[in-house]
Amino acid sequence: MQIRDERDEDAAAISRITAAAFASAPHSSGTEARIVEALRQAGALAISLVATSDDGPIVGHIAFSPVQIDGAAGRWYGLGPVSVTPDLQSQGVGSVLICEGLVRLAALGADGCVVLGDPAYYRRFCFLDDRWLTYGGKPSRYFQRLVLKGGAPKGDVSFHPAFDVA
Repeated sequence: MQIRDERDEDAAAISRITAAAFASAPHSSGTEARIVEALRQAGALAISLVATSDDGPIVGHIAFSPVQIDGAAGRWYGLGPVSVTPDLQSQGVGSVLICEGLVRLAALGADGCVVLGDPAYYRRFCFLDDRWLTYGGKPSRYFQRLVLKGGAPKGDVSFHPAFDVA
């Protein structure tokens, strides 16, 4: 498996993989592929990586985009969506994408990253819930943060407006 930056010609494959990855997920909004497309169109994909199999096809994707905390832009980013083709889920592809993405965020000088997701999954990457950092009334145990440098912020996080696609 190889990890590389998204290329222009990858957009359709990323959309298909994202839609397939979330098709049967109980927590899915059904808009994940459109979120990635809207982030791309807005120029808000700070990091967009694909995983390719050894014979070339894309098998996974991860997106990171800037977030605001209490309405202020900073050096914090949101992770997601992360997508893996259904036949390769639970085989480490998503973990490799997350690890590489976090390394690249640190190299960009990011202060940290937030994610809304399963605490049991994201704790393995050192994400922690923090009652002082919130997201739209979501239960704090599912909204987690990873400090890359500096201290942990306090406030309400807002993702890019692309996350509001219907």
